[in-house]
Amino acid sequence: MEKSLYSLMLMDDVVKEVDRLAFRRGTNRSNLINQILAEYLSMTTPEKRIGNIFRHIETAMNRESVIVPFVEENARTMLLKSSLEYKYRPTIKYEVELYKIPRGAIGELTVIFRTQSDSLITGVNSFLNIWMSLEEHYLGKYFPEQPTDYKVGDGRFIRAIHLRSDRDYSDESVGETISGYIQIFDSLIKGYLSGSLSAAEVERRYVDALNKGVGII
Repeated sequence: MEKSLYSLMLMDDVVKEVDRLAFRRGTNRSNLINQILAEYLSMTTPEKRIGNIFRHIETAMNRESVIVPFVEENARTMLLKSSLEYKYRPTIKYEVELYKIPRGAIGELTVIFRTQSDSLITGVNSFLNIWMSLEEHYLGKYFPEQPTDYKVGDGRFIRAIHLRSDRDYSDESVGETISGYIQIFDSLIKGYLSGSLSAAEVERRYVDALNKGVGII
């Protein structure tokens, strides 16, 4: 939704209260007034859509109690944390960013690894190579017009989030789709790093998830 500049005559006391509420919600005057008017007119703003999707991701994650979500009101990103099943149980973080105006992709997923362990870094890089190879091989039929973009380095794995063009998505289904992707990634990287899953088993479980419609982004 495009935005334009408009002039409005408002009471000073009303503006003061708007500014107080905007500060508490972590936004600004223009965004808050835009949200209030959109809600009154039963319209969905990009901010409201993003908030709805994040709440559905939070709900999906809370059902499993393995990945812990952190959601801030009016934020365009949400953070999720999980612990790797590896010696001192280092933390793995998932950061979901959604664009107000989708540009091909609707957002971006960043997986963050913080470790000084050479063996863990080697294991993570090995898994990421397997994961990217699997996606490049199997996701083409779902996104023939859009190859998956990756950025890897400095303890981060960054990936664009796409939705299938042959389906209609509600906010709930978008949240479920993103949640499913993170959950299967989290499960398989933990299994691989712990030694309980081989590369072949990772592929088998990944394909099984795709066949069930899980994690296709």
